[in-house]
Amino acid sequence: MYLLGYDVGSSSIKASLIEVQTGKLIDSASSPEKEMEILAKEPGWAEQHPEMWWRHLILATAKIKKKNSKYLKDVKAIGISYQMHGLVLIDKNKNVLRPSIIWCDSRAVSIGEKATKKIGLKRCLKHILNFPGNFTASKLRWVIENEPSIYKKVYKFILPGEYIAMKMTDKIFTTIPGLAEEMLWDYENKSISKDVLKAMKISDDLIPNIEPTFSIHGELTKNAADELGLNSGIKISYIAGDQPNNAFSLNVLNPGEVAATAGTSGVIFAIIDKNLYDPLCRVNTFAHVNYSKDMIRNGVMVCINGTGILNSWLKHNTGDGLEYDEMNEMAAKVNPGSDGLFIFPYGNGAERTLQNKNIGASIHNLNFNIHKRQHLYRAAQEGIVFALNYGFEVMKNMGVKIKKIRAGYANMFLSPVFRQIFANTCNVPLELYSTDGSQGAARAAGVGAGIYKKYSDAFVGLKKIKTEIPEKSMVKIYVEIYNCWKEKLINNSK
Repeated sequence: MYLLGYDVGSSSIKASLIEVQTGKLIDSASSPEKEMEILAKEPGWAEQHPEMWWRHLILATAKIKKKNSKYLKDVKAIGISYQMHGLVLIDKNKNVLRPSIIWCDSRAVSIGEKATKKIGLKRCLKHILNFPGNFTASKLRWVIENEPSIYKKVYKFILPGEYIAMKMTDKIFTTIPGLAEEMLWDYENKSISKDVLKAMKISDDLIPNIEPTFSIHGELTKNAADELGLNSGIKISYIAGDQPNNAFSLNVLNPGEVAATAGTSGVIFAIIDKNLYDPLCRVNTFAHVNYSKDMIRNGVMVCINGTGILNSWLKHNTGDGLEYDEMNEMAAKVNPGSDGLFIFPYGNGAERTLQNKNIGASIHNLNFNIHKRQHLYRAAQEGIVFALNYGFEVMKNMGVKIKKIRAGYANMFLSPVFRQIFANTCNVPLELYSTDGSQGAARAAGVGAGIYKKYSDAFVGLKKIKTEIPEKSMVKIYVEIYNCWKEKLINNSK
């Protein structure tokens, strides 16, 4: 008996096949080989065609089927993880009306700011509306104001993963965590936010029916099964945004537990059992996958948009054919602090930790006589960790207690340099596990389908690879380097 998980990112689509009894990863595949295209018709815009996600999901599944077709015949449930905050608009015939406005698109910042003023700062904070900001509801309001002919045709607005679930089941639905990431969940009243709907002038008729995160949302239709090369009737039993799902994949479900990821964006996600907030809303609170009206399980999230995408940019524009491991080896030979070179990794849209400012990426203190590309590679990794730590400090000041952080052994956490910088700058042990978002989605599908009777059963076979422990001498060095970086950032972003 097997489970299939998909992680629908903005760079690629990944699929993983898990054996139920042992939790063993049978196979995984991704598509495309290079990053998917992000359309940017205007500065600060970022769009993708939802049909492209579905096409690459089919291709990723086909790669697994090529080697493991016999196992795919015994798949009992499917789970979906997806890039958060994207806006997908569909008509009554379930046709997509325009490209999706995805997570890193900054066009709706001012709309969110206006909504915050209408609702009131204190009320936004009390009800954990995260200041409506640049999230899905604000993006929908942008369409209402700028594309009225498209808006007239809208039947429902959904998230990227909900689009994939619709393609699989022919059903349209959402979840409480889904509403939360759209800025449409009122944590105080435990209901859809009437404040945001009123401020944005959005009709609640456009919101799909709400279903539990872990539940049988539907079955794979014959048409979808034929396209995917799977059996029809497979249960679709879990759907969640990529960061809550990443936390689930690491068995991070309860207060005091913390997950991190460093893919295209970088995230620290800490679980709490209260409705806490930062007065300046530089970090966000989201309903976790195990949130319910009877039990608060929120994730306080630091997100840095420009993480792996910065490393990718350096690879493609300065690497001259280098692979990431070669870049990491070069970075490891450079002194901590990169001989005075600083990089701010803010080149992928408005940043919440900077109060929705879009200051762009920048390089500071470049000395033509000292610095070479290996300095850029280390300074980039340091800058990413420093940016995460900047939000980490906000989180700790809110009263979030953190003793250790778990991360998947993937993306930038494959870099020994990055891991060491992370552990020493944040000054907490870093535990690394052999898992990723698609594996987490597969395990969660087993919970949603009732195959695993409790959460702990889903983590059979989850293996810890190693732990990075902070080194006292390096912690002291990185405190000084980080403070210099932070001082320059504060001056640069005024």
